Amino acid sequence: MDRRETAALLAYIGRLDPRTIRTDQGEARDQLAQWHELLGDVPMATPHGWDARVAARQHIRTSPYQILPADIARPWESYRRDRLARHSDPTPSADPDDQAAWTAELIGTRRAVAAGTAQPAQARAITSGRGGIDPRLEARLREIGSCIPPAARAALAPYRPARAAREAAVALGQPDALSVRCEWCLAQPGEPCRRRRVGPDDGVRATTPRATPHPGRLGLAAAQQAQQNEQAQQPAMA
Repeated sequence: MDRRETAALLAYIGRLDPRTIRTDQGEARDQLAQWHELLGDVPMATPHGWDARVAARQHIRTSPYQILPADIARPWESYRRDRLARHSDPTPSADPDDQAAWTAELIGTRRAVAAGTAQPAQARAITSGRGGIDPRLEARLREIGSCIPPAARAALAPYRPARAAREAAVALGQPDALSVRCEWCLAQPGEPCRRRRVGPDDGVRATTPRATPHPGRLGLAAAQQAQQNEQAQQPAMA
């Protein structure tokens, strides 16, 4: 703020707290010089939520101590930090090969956000906990059937044998064995079954993932699927 704005702020504070009023001309001049020196880089107000008068009124309303320049500067610094914490740098419009212009645009955007002259740019999320999937993404998923294109899925199959076997079984209408816990190798739901490597002393030395689940796990998954189908049919029959 310039000297006129600083003087206006002091006049506003004086109306709320007469203790800050200086009747001597020299003292008033020194007070104005001190406040302007300490608050010269703090704006009086910004288009996006900051107002030095609001900060002053809040301090006078809640604190029994006479207001100081720091009581305006501290809320301003908190305001700046909060805005920068909510800001995600957007891609500059400058040529990426022009490093100086690219950096200058990034710095300029951050300074504008910190100064309160521009709103923080927040990264858009693909999904939202409350709003669900973005409609455009949902339409795209319906079009292709999966977030992984079929060609990429086929190329990944040799490197994910357990996942490929699971997807193939589900596609054929068979029970999803990985949806239940394996009672043999104790693999948790979602994890592939593991093959035990036994040493000469009959002790288990290591385990390796199996491409196919244990038969007992398949039977357990089939029984669970049959139970779910039966429960789903009961309301319809009733």
